[in-house]
Amino acid sequence: MKYRKLGQSNLSVREISFGCMSLGKDQQENTRLIREAFERGINFFDTADLYDRGWNETSVGRAVKDFRREIVLATKVGNQWRADGSGWDWNPRKDYILQAVDQSLQRLQTDYIDLYQLHGGTIDDPIDETIEAFERLVEQGKIRYYGISSIRPNTIREYIDRSNVVSVMMQYSLLDRRPEESCLDLLQAAGISVITRGTLAKGLLIDKAARDYLDYNKEEIKHLQKQLIDPGKATTTALHYVLQHPAVASAVVGMRTPQQLKEVIAGYGRNCTLAELEAISKVLPPNVYEKHR
Repeated sequence: MKYRKLGQSNLSVREISFGCMSLGKDQQENTRLIREAFERGINFFDTADLYDRGWNETSVGRAVKDFRREIVLATKVGNQWRADGSGWDWNPRKDYILQAVDQSLQRLQTDYIDLYQLHGGTIDDPIDETIEAFERLVEQGKIRYYGISSIRPNTIREYIDRSNVVSVMMQYSLLDRRPEESCLDLLQAAGISVITRGTLAKGLLIDKAARDYLDYNKEEIKHLQKQLIDPGKATTTALHYVLQHPAVASAVVGMRTPQQLKEVIAGYGRNCTLAELEAISKVLPPNVYEKHR
């Protein structure tokens, strides 16, 4: 599995990474699955303090403790659980980030986080204050680098201009081509890497029944699926489609079982020509951003 450098950092990540949000509640199963992923070549594991109210971070920390120094460990901040547990609120304030990181470090059983990401972001946030928090954490050695997880072009441009982010995580797939409009090229020019999520479009690109998705209707999804008849080839096409752009460093994929892990690794390992990728890209018209431009 190929490595790609994460932005202008000294972190090298594999082209396929592990989205830990998909993990279940059985610690032994999670540990076995994460270890198997590591042994199969995956070295980038992504979680968030939001997932399972922090338990996901705890589970990941337990699972990777024997090889922590050999991987790139990423988590996210910005969604603050309410005291009564009824939900969460968006909080990108400096004081909250500086406090939340210590809890993530404790749950992850580590003294530093390789990539700390803002879990969202809008143009109305106190962006300079958020950046100041991340920069202080870098100085303190609690994090090595920082990035954002956002699909909003107007917000992404602000972080490009005002911060030292090394990556932007964004939804990108054959069924969500909005990043192609401007963000991918913009980030590439700035030397900032893209980490994709939703690459398999919630399974619609491999094995899930067709349904409406974003601005595509069910019939359009069926039409695309007919071009992806072989499930193995479908996974290959979906993964290599996003990885073909030089801005993309890694595709985060959620895997809950060893079989899913095996299928993703096998799909990635198959060849996919540029001609095949170009042909599949013409099946449906690309969608574009309507908001947050």
